[in-house]
Amino acid sequence: MLSATVEAAFRQHFSATPLLIRAPGRVNLIGEHTDYNNGFVLPAAIDKEICFAVALNDQLEARLYSVDQEEHYVVNLKDVQPGKTQWANYLKGVVAGFQQRGVTVPGFDCAFGGNVPIGAGLSSSAAVECGLAFALNQLLAAGFSRMELALIGQQAEHQFAGVRSGLMDQFASLFGKADHVVRLDCRSLDYEYFPFDTATCHIVLCNSGVKHSLASSEYNTRRQECEKGVQILQQYYPEIESLRDATLAQLEQHREELGDVVYRRCTYVVRENQRVETACQHLVQGDLAAFGQEMYASHAGLRDDYEVSCRELDVLVEIARETPGILGSRMMGGGFGGCTINLVPTELVDSFCERAAAEYQSRLGLHLETYKTSIVAGVEALPTTIESERKPDSRR
Repeated sequence: MLSATVEAAFRQHFSATPLLIRAPGRVNLIGEHTDYNNGFVLPAAIDKEICFAVALNDQLEARLYSVDQEEHYVVNLKDVQPGKTQWANYLKGVVAGFQQRGVTVPGFDCAFGGNVPIGAGLSSSAAVECGLAFALNQLLAAGFSRMELALIGQQAEHQFAGVRSGLMDQFASLFGKADHVVRLDCRSLDYEYFPFDTATCHIVLCNSGVKHSLASSEYNTRRQECEKGVQILQQYYPEIESLRDATLAQLEQHREELGDVVYRRCTYVVRENQRVETACQHLVQGDLAAFGQEMYASHAGLRDDYEVSCRELDVLVEIARETPGILGSRMMGGGFGGCTINLVPTELVDSFCERAAAEYQSRLGLHLETYKTSIVAGVEALPTTIESERKPDSRR
């Protein structure tokens, strides 16, 4: 069990009894690259997670241990700055977020490890940020809401990892609900849960196994292109604060001034927001087949207009389309690698995974990993081994 492994590692390297935290990764059913455009997203927390063991240590430093990397890292809490060790940057960014909000962070020990595949687009970094933020919030009685913790995690991503991400990843990790997806309005931060029956239809992830170096730089470039589009549109429509407010007719009206690239980026975002709304209506009606068609359309937009897909992802979506019974498929995450997310009827899961792996090997000569996921609750505290051992006695 992952939490037991992390707790054992903590007790091996540190002396205190820790607080145990589970922080899930996420999938996003639809609504990609819409979050930083103040649009709509539809994520869910999944049973790929990062576990933390954290305790205060009466020191002036944070002593961090990555179970997966088998690496130690020490942070001087009086001078928290980004450094060369990337995994530590996410944690340091969370500490800085607390400090910037007026919370004095005392010394603490932290061991963490997980089974969220790195580079697969399942937001391992957000799980790391949210897990530590949740732990510190409890240990320090800081009183931050889950939404504030999500914002602290997002700030860590911006300031310490250099990726200007939206709020979706951190939100999904903290606000996940078992057997539900959650639609987030990234402007108002209003959210609504929709039931998603994973008994009849599974979410299967196909990991392309590639992560092109373009990902982070192109992510930031896409954001700049969207901002440029908004600036141009605002000259004619002052009420447009983000692409959330734009219409396809307005984009078409100013297509020449926007230029081909910015026009296509903006068009994708406006259409993707519409797809999220339509997809939620399909969930209410229980029509997963129609929902899946929105996923296929989303991928086409990401491939052709937003241009963040790659050959490997396109091939995986093609394989899903060609497989009888598969309801939907699209690339997920920032792009240029990572996973496709696939809607697969329960009885077809095993055969789909076998066929996808064989076809991926045949067409590209690449090995394919697949993950069958469940939708779970968001970040939460877990009982330690000692607490678990005491429970039977307390009932006697």
